[in-house]
Amino acid sequence: MKCLVTSARPYDRAFLEKANDNRHELFFVESRLDRSTVSLARGFPAVCPFVDDRLDAECVRVLFEGGTRILALRSTGYNNVDLDAARSSGMTVMRVREYSPFAVAEFALGLMLVLNRHIHRAYNRVREGNFLLDGFLGFDMHGRTAGIVGTGKIGTALARILSGMGCRILGFDARPSPACLSLGMEYRPLGSLLAESDIVSLHLPLQPETRHIIDREALDRMKPTAMLVNTSRGGLIDSAALVDALKARKIGAVGLDVYEEEAGLYFRDHGEENIDDDVFARLLTFSNVVVTGHQAYFTRDAMEEIARTTLSNLDDFEASRKNDNTVCP
Repeated sequence: MKCLVTSARPYDRAFLEKANDNRHELFFVESRLDRSTVSLARGFPAVCPFVDDRLDAECVRVLFEGGTRILALRSTGYNNVDLDAARSSGMTVMRVREYSPFAVAEFALGLMLVLNRHIHRAYNRVREGNFLLDGFLGFDMHGRTAGIVGTGKIGTALARILSGMGCRILGFDARPSPACLSLGMEYRPLGSLLAESDIVSLHLPLQPETRHIIDREALDRMKPTAMLVNTSRGGLIDSAALVDALKARKIGAVGLDVYEEEAGLYFRDHGEENIDDDVFARLLTFSNVVVTGHQAYFTRDAMEEIARTTLSNLDDFEASRKNDNTVCP
């Protein structure tokens, strides 16, 4: 099958070509797919977008009119696709339902340790020949309360890690996880979890009901010493409210691998230009904030699984087979 891979970086090409083994005709473009670039996909029955692409109703319509019949997402989330438009046009949407929950969970832990022990600041200080420890006092993770918002596969993997470190673990999810319960996780309403937790880690999909689940009210409920980590989707946090909470010293530390306005910003080199997002720029000024560029998923193991599953989805679509990765129809 002829497939256009958009927002493709060199590593995407390497992993997909290795997994493909000449089964499909893959064409790679670095361009981000949206209304302005959708003409690139004309004549391609399959398009393989990434989280940075924006497939709104108009984009989906033009894709379908140009001959595209399947969107083979190489991601778990699909909030960047107008599913109603895809469904009404008859477009199939498939995703990578899971790849490596360990990759994201381990990265979330990494952000926690960096923030707690001020490793990002210590690295820069030592490079300047300054070996003072002033301002670097942290706390033992052992015995602290960690709240996990969303206890699917990634949240469960993180719960296992934090339980092994001796943390008390709280959970918030509409469907409690038997695996988390077996670890001793105590499920709480979100407000109670936020009020009790020393560390809060977000692992929910971005849906209308979860957008800005961490808003001003939620931030006010948290301890002023608490740490907030987001390795899921940027839209879970009201970024402007977060900046205000940081300015007012209402939160202790923040680790962000995702940002709600990251489309067109992340996965690009902006080193020679000014970033005109004032909220994002303000976040970068806080010494108790660590921001990374949506890399929590980025391990060799995860990339191999993403490539394998994406190509299997194309195989199944071509053979008129449905699988558990089918989002619509």
